[in-house]
Amino acid sequence: MALTPDDVVTKQFQHVRFKDGFDPDEVDDFLDEIVIEWRKALDENAELKAKLAAYESGERAPAATPAPAAAAPAATPVAGSEGLGSTATAGIIELAQRLHDEHIAEGKTQRDQLIADAKSQAAKILSDAEVKQREQTSRLERERNVLESRITELHDFERSYRAQLRTYIEGQLRDLDSQAGPSDASDNPVSSFGR
Repeated sequence: MALTPDDVVTKQFQHVRFKDGFDPDEVDDFLDEIVIEWRKALDENAELKAKLAAYESGERAPAATPAPAAAAPAATPVAGSEGLGSTATAGIIELAQRLHDEHIAEGKTQRDQLIADAKSQAAKILSDAEVKQREQTSRLERERNVLESRITELHDFERSYRAQLRTYIEGQLRDLDSQAGPSDASDNPVSSFGR
């Protein structure tokens, strides 16, 4: 038994309680859309069968205003149902090829965008690293200059301290020599270990 649009409209479904299911209003609305499209397809099919029968019998097709969807198939002469199938197949293949080409182009665009983004990010990372390296180098250079300056100050302090210490010791030695007197110095030489 063939299913008709009226079968879809009159079909009743049992309601299941306490279980998840589809919204009945949403299902009904969708089935109504299916019925409308199905009726259009059946009307178009009947019209095409009438035109085919008229063409095969050699008569002219009745003058009727074709539906917009039926205008394209009626424009080309049809030798049988195989003609419709090959035209539809060619259309599907063409559509599939076009979709394939669009997806390939979209994929290439996304690939190029990802590569450009990656290059941009790499350049930014490199630039940031170079800036950081310059800042670190400059900071270390300043620290080195401060340390070298401090080392120079310490060397100067050491020389000054040695000179002052030498002057002080020499002064103390002169004072000792002057206190001992010249006669004591000639009679009793002082060794480095005492008398």
